[in-house]
Amino acid sequence: MATNEYDAIVVGSGISGGWAAKELAEKGLKVLMLERGRNIEHIKDYTNAMHETWDYPHRGLPTQQMKADNPKLAREYTLNEMTSGMWANDKEHPYTEVKRFDWFRGYHLGGRSLLWGRQSYRWNAEDFTANLKDGIAVDWPIRYSDIAPWYDYVEKFAGIAGTQEGLDVLPDGQFLPPVPLNVVEKDVAKRIEKVYKGMRHLIHSRTANITQPMPEQNRVGCQYRNKCWLGCPFGGYFSTQSSTLPVAMKTGNLTVRPFSIVTKVLYDKNTKKATGVEVLDAETNLTYEFTSKIIFLNASTLNSTWIMMNSATDVWDKGLGSSSGELGHNVMDHHLAVGAHGSIEGFEDKYYSGKRPCGFYIPRFRNWGKDKRDYIRGFGYQGSASRSSWQQNVAELGIGADFKNALAEPGSWNIGMGGFGEILADHRNKVTLDKSVKDKWGLPVLSMDAELQANELRMRKDMKQDAVEILEAAGAKNVQGWDGASPIGKGIHEMGTARMGRDPKTSVLNKHNQIWDAPNVFVTDGACMTSASCVNPSLTYMALTARAAHYAVEELNKRNL
Repeated sequence: MATNEYDAIVVGSGISGGWAAKELAEKGLKVLMLERGRNIEHIKDYTNAMHETWDYPHRGLPTQQMKADNPKLAREYTLNEMTSGMWANDKEHPYTEVKRFDWFRGYHLGGRSLLWGRQSYRWNAEDFTANLKDGIAVDWPIRYSDIAPWYDYVEKFAGIAGTQEGLDVLPDGQFLPPVPLNVVEKDVAKRIEKVYKGMRHLIHSRTANITQPMPEQNRVGCQYRNKCWLGCPFGGYFSTQSSTLPVAMKTGNLTVRPFSIVTKVLYDKNTKKATGVEVLDAETNLTYEFTSKIIFLNASTLNSTWIMMNSATDVWDKGLGSSSGELGHNVMDHHLAVGAHGSIEGFEDKYYSGKRPCGFYIPRFRNWGKDKRDYIRGFGYQGSASRSSWQQNVAELGIGADFKNALAEPGSWNIGMGGFGEILADHRNKVTLDKSVKDKWGLPVLSMDAELQANELRMRKDMKQDAVEILEAAGAKNVQGWDGASPIGKGIHEMGTARMGRDPKTSVLNKHNQIWDAPNVFVTDGACMTSASCVNPSLTYMALTARAAHYAVEELNKRNL
């Protein structure tokens, strides 16, 4: 029998939403997962998973019509024929910009868990104390020791491939065997170790691509096709569809409702708790209410904040969680599009097979230990070495047998790496509601007002120069540094806007991810982040979500919620 009453409601079905649904359902709660977009069924609905470049009418490139319909998506690689329909349409889901902001959203079941880059790193102990040490924003209300057991927990389930390195700057985890480095990367790693005497390291990427079968999840392992963002029929990488959702559904405790746009959290000013959510059906435009004892907001950083801004406005003008004045502020991301590339000689008789889903990682070394710069925090590099393909010969416009033979020969070895730098929490970087512009359903949109500040701009000089220096020290030739535009949002790691903290006067959430103003509402997606570190954040979202779900059920059982 259909019901509108549940023990828990999870808003969003991406990485953190999937984890929330799994944990709550496994603990016996009747859970409703609300997804604003369409359903995507594992394997069956990965329509392009087996396609090759030549299967697309325009060889995977975006058409002029696609560009006209999606002027913001067209700024970056996200708009292409292969993933058409997987990114939120600019016309249906507009937003406004005081300053340029690249916002790439996946409105469908699984969200960006089907599209993410899968790089999975733990934060280090200093990441949780850096704000306090530097006098930036507010102090995290938790420390590494609080989250370390939950890193262990989610790594074992998700399947993270990597190596034990013993580095304080990048804590080790529960790893499957790594995706191998190729011969050039191994050589470069040895040269870096020798030149920098153990102060800089090139290691295997830590990625949520499984290198051994996980039969308990019906995942057979990565096939080295490098088609991850088309959906993986093999369950080769962690996603909601391949991992958390099947486990949650198996309990019999989860109901999934797609095409459900949560417009607000329903709030009882007398009990000072949430009672449920209001939902606009994206297909029928009908409005429904669903009630629950607890709510997990996992709609993605800015959408969770949007929901809060639209909620309890009869109590707080700027919405639920706004009493501190910090809701919507402190937008963070990682700044990127800066690094270096060069060529490597002497390995012409070496090659590799398959298409790896990742390459190498160089952990942060600036402002670490005795190193001090004219900025605070730091950056890491992601990169790879490879041989150029037949495409190198196209410009020659050759003909005949010699040309055909040349196409079959691999080209020279090249290596490149790009930096991912920390963006500081800054009250000036914010999102607000723009009620003058409405989306397809007549709902107000977000206005973006965030940019890189002086600290990030100083850091970028090192990100470029150090990349050049490292490659040259490793023996690369023709090394060139580069620095492109990096608006906030481009990293697709948006964080902040509903930060955790120790004081309700300066933060939105407490140490258990509860909204200070409504303790039965938990926010465990990127909105909760108090700072950004310089490593990819998704693994931390998983750990925080599992931790918060455990606490929520304990409190429910104690009748505290």
